[in-house]
Amino acid sequence: MKIKYDKETDVLYIQLSSLAVAESDQEKQGIIIDFASNNQIVGIEILNASANVDQVNGVLYEMTNG
Repeated sequence: MKIKYDKETDVLYIQLSSLAVAESDQEKQGIIIDFASNNQIVGIEILNASANVDQVNGVLYEMTNG
């Protein structure tokens, strides 16, 4: 998984897979989900990220044992 924030465009992208994007859907205003040809989610794009995400410049990564 890779997380990228572009300060110039104020876009946060969470890449979940390295598969090629075959289709993109805007599920809700400002949230775009990219899908591979097999319908697997490739990534999630958040537009106007600074208004929608608490900490665009930092990431807290947490893993649970379960």
